[in-house]
Amino acid sequence: MSRKIRRRTLLKGLGVAGVGGLAGCAQAGEDTPTEEDAAGDGGDGGDGEDMSTATPTETPEDGDTDGGGGGVDARTIRLGILMGVTGQLSDLGPPIRQAAELAADYMDEESDTFAIDYQFEDTATDPNTGISNAESLVSAGYPMIAGALSSTVTIQTANNVAVPNGVVECSPASTSPAITDLEDNDYLYRTTPTDALQSEVMTQIGRERLEASTTATLALNNDYGQGLADAYVSAWESAGGTVQQEVSFEPGASSYTSQLSSALQDQPDLLMIVGYPDSGVRIFRDFYNDYSQDFCDVIVPDGLQSGSLPGNVGNSMRNVWGTAPTSTGPGRETFDSLYQEAYDSDPSESPFTGQSFDAVAVLALANAAAGENDGEAIRDQMNAVANEGGEEVTPENLAEGLEMAASGTEVNYQGASSAVEFDDAGDIAAATYQFYRYQEGGFEVIENIEYSA
Repeated sequence: MSRKIRRRTLLKGLGVAGVGGLAGCAQAGEDTPTEEDAAGDGGDGGDGEDMSTATPTETPEDGDTDGGGGGVDARTIRLGILMGVTGQLSDLGPPIRQAAELAADYMDEESDTFAIDYQFEDTATDPNTGISNAESLVSAGYPMIAGALSSTVTIQTANNVAVPNGVVECSPASTSPAITDLEDNDYLYRTTPTDALQSEVMTQIGRERLEASTTATLALNNDYGQGLADAYVSAWESAGGTVQQEVSFEPGASSYTSQLSSALQDQPDLLMIVGYPDSGVRIFRDFYNDYSQDFCDVIVPDGLQSGSLPGNVGNSMRNVWGTAPTSTGPGRETFDSLYQEAYDSDPSESPFTGQSFDAVAVLALANAAAGENDGEAIRDQMNAVANEGGEEVTPENLAEGLEMAASGTEVNYQGASSAVEFDDAGDIAAATYQFYRYQEGGFEVIENIEYSA
């Protein structure tokens, strides 16, 4: 369920400890919602339970003028949250959902003018379920959606539901390069960078840090896996390296021995594996059954960043290195404090939490600037509230930012994850990536690497 937490006193003096050491010491699911909460109402098709924290006396509908400060009319901002917390993303999805709901609850609690009415739907990391539950949000009258997570689900829900119905969709975690070129009529955005950037970072690490000249890929057969693998192959060859094998795999198999044998047959210096933790556990178990840690280095992206992975695999995995978008925006400390206070958990232990908070924040600011719960009007304000120019708004003064945007003041959202600057395709043009290494008990962040197109 949603949480209502008074945070003004928290923001006055609470600092955040530095992030370091074993980022994965805590299990990713320790402080996630209960099974009933995490499944939500959409895991099995759902009945669309309203997750709003507001009461009728607190949430005047559009056009009511009996509240608000600074001459801004009090009204309700309506938000759909569409994310995979079951299925292939059951390990990574719940903290990302928590960050989205944190942003909504925070604005609802802190604002004297705006109420945030939101409804959560689970995609089960499945395109068909995602389409069905996106339709539920549209039918319920939500003009904007934070989500989805899986690139395949985001592409399908955008093409089949959001864009045709004029609903803005902003994903915090979908990284496939294919999203950049979608015919989306400017209704699709993302607060996470495209894997066209991550592939360059992985290549740089592989060639310069790990001193590899040959590589092979083992990639999940979906938009995320194949999109990143293709971008990585292109980047590796452009950097003068050799790609020996390109192998794909399907999720949920009982064994990946054959696929590993194909990928490793030429003994590459570096194996790149892209997928999700549920398949990743089986892949790495099969790897260590047949190969030693000295056989080759392995590099993985954000989809396989999980502090519980070594324990589930039963190996320290010290030959496995990784990259993942991280949160280094101007609002990072405030976000970390809010998340830790709300969930007693460190958001840096899970990827895309800062991006999720930012997706909800930008959507809400665009809604406030639009002055109505209308998808087209919200779409037309997305760049205006995020890109350079205007009064700076961060997670710390987000409630005030809503009022500024509603009053016609130009605002510039500076987020938890990044400065949140959208390009013409709705992509983030620059990002900071964690470079991390697995070891017993979790993973260690080695350093952050800034990268831009």
